[in-house]
Amino acid sequence: MLERFGHGGDLESAAEIYGRSEFLDFSANINPLGPPSSVMEQLKNALPSIIRYPDPGHRGLKELLGSKLGIRSDQLCIGNGAAECMALILLGLHPDQVGIVEPCFSEYRQLSEQFGAHVRSVYGTQANGWRAEAAEIEGLLQDVDLLFIGQPNNPNGIQYDLETMRRLAGEAERCGTYLVVDEAFIDFIPEEDRQTLQSELERYPHTILVRSMTKFYAIPGLRLGYAAAHPDVVQAMTSKQVTWSVNGLALLAGEACLNSGEDYERETIKLIAEQRAFLISGLRKLGCKVSEGEANFLLVGLPAPWTAEKMQTEMGRRGVLIRSCAMYPGLGEEYVRVAVKAQDANQQLLKTMAEVLDVLENP
Repeated sequence: MLERFGHGGDLESAAEIYGRSEFLDFSANINPLGPPSSVMEQLKNALPSIIRYPDPGHRGLKELLGSKLGIRSDQLCIGNGAAECMALILLGLHPDQVGIVEPCFSEYRQLSEQFGAHVRSVYGTQANGWRAEAAEIEGLLQDVDLLFIGQPNNPNGIQYDLETMRRLAGEAERCGTYLVVDEAFIDFIPEEDRQTLQSELERYPHTILVRSMTKFYAIPGLRLGYAAAHPDVVQAMTSKQVTWSVNGLALLAGEACLNSGEDYERETIKLIAEQRAFLISGLRKLGCKVSEGEANFLLVGLPAPWTAEKMQTEMGRRGVLIRSCAMYPGLGEEYVRVAVKAQDANQQLLKTMAEVLDVLENP
């Protein structure tokens, strides 16, 4: 199985399995534009700084983030990727019962169980656009200490509307349950369409927003994410954080990303919107069922009798990597996820998939 470590983007495993070194990787959801050019330049210039320890308080990045988001520095926790922020939430708040809204990012369950929590689920359905019913999520909030929800959700890219998020955050306050909203991909959505409680955090002390900088700014190898929450929650998180878990180059890259300007952000959002529509159309012409999410990836149901495992294998042999979603609770064995990339790459994905489907039709 390509996802032997539970995630996409594993080029080392792909090389072992398929016996080649070059791939077009649709299994990881990274900005196809690559990092802002100014970031790469500043990183090169900063290499001599590796002789110094990074700032353990992450003060420069917190100041810039706070200014951009309209959030105080004491409401921010910087992590070695969004996954570390999730781990710190669990370690700092030590919930016994954790709820998750499936299908969802596998780390919610994996981290919760790793740190000793019991996990309970509700499920989104295809008929409801892969959303779970708000009443079901509210019921789960009443029975757990902490609940994870993706916004937009991985692997389907859907958002819950703002009124639903307010309803869930309000219920979390009433129950004393922590609501962890994973917004790792929200930057790919036009600002006016983002269904986020960012500007309302003061009203919901039990709500925690988790975001990634590695995906939108294309720096996954550096690992950088953050959480925005009540200062007491941030303090609980940072009390469990290993000193210097965020390295100096990652902090510098984060500051450079935030200073890179709005043109990069606009170009990224425009590209993703255009190419997502292009991919949806092309995949449907191949007989696939595509969920119309809002992020930089698509959940794809393959035409019968194809399974995710068979399609992933045939595509991988041809140098194109896709993410199997067969292991996601709530999804069937026919589901895969593909990233949205630039048009040349997307055309190659469609061309290769068409070749693979023809192999089955004409063995």
